[in-house]
Amino acid sequence: MKWEGGRESDNVDDERGAGGGMRLGVGHLGVGGVAAVVVVSLLLGQNPLQMLGLISQMDSGAPAPTQQQAAPQDDRDSHFVRVVLGSTEDVWRAQFDAAERSYKPPRLVLFSGSVRTACGGASAASGPFYCPGDQQVYLDTSFFDEMKQRLGGGGDFANAYVIAHEVGHHVQSLLGYSQNVDAVRAHGGSVEGDNGPSVRLELQADCFAGVWAHDAQQKLNWLEAGDVEQALSTATAIGDDRLQKQAQGTVVPDSFTHGTSAQRVRWFKAGFESGSVAKCDTFAASAL
Repeated sequence: MKWEGGRESDNVDDERGAGGGMRLGVGHLGVGGVAAVVVVSLLLGQNPLQMLGLISQMDSGAPAPTQQQAAPQDDRDSHFVRVVLGSTEDVWRAQFDAAERSYKPPRLVLFSGSVRTACGGASAASGPFYCPGDQQVYLDTSFFDEMKQRLGGGGDFANAYVIAHEVGHHVQSLLGYSQNVDAVRAHGGSVEGDNGPSVRLELQADCFAGVWAHDAQQKLNWLEAGDVEQALSTATAIGDDRLQKQAQGTVVPDSFTHGTSAQRVRWFKAGFESGSVAKCDTFAASAL
């Protein structure tokens, strides 16, 4: 992926190494403990981020971590994230302009270890996420290494796809699609399950990431041989069925929140091949 030299977004807050952030209990759990929490969350049909946040609140009385040295503000990760976010801004501004709407881009917060958000405390173990409460994307770039080393995905374009997916959640919020999930929760219903609104929301974000990739390629011609395969490999690696199989040896469709590997690949390709937001209406689709 030939991203170097692309326009860099000004909407990035680099808080890596800032120190003094919220201490998270997951730091005491270790990798195995975090994995156990994720597995239990999936079995209970709960959001792993919320479970980890509850543990962090229980541990809030622990001593604060020592001050960390601030990370360089001009490292490769910073430039990469700023370029990718800048590209999403250009793509979605054009898409919204074509629909005679105004696009307000999200801010992206780079953090290391832990971070406070309007949605609660979070850690690197939570993975990248979008918080609708403050309309910000949160990313610990160590996730890119984790994705490559432990999940079987990775690479520049795959990492860009992950960022574009989270920006896709922001687009959903602006377009009103997120309300489909909020309404179910408000009435006490379950949003999980292989055909549930949570899966539909996540697959639509995958499709929106595909729309971004299509439009960005048309404008910048920055994809190289193997880049699309990287993104598809990553989509496969983070499917609910594959993650559950790796974590617990069995698959529980009733607890799906993001969709199967095949579904994630399918919807990313739907957006990438068409470049059309209209092709991404997972909530109207009879089959995912």
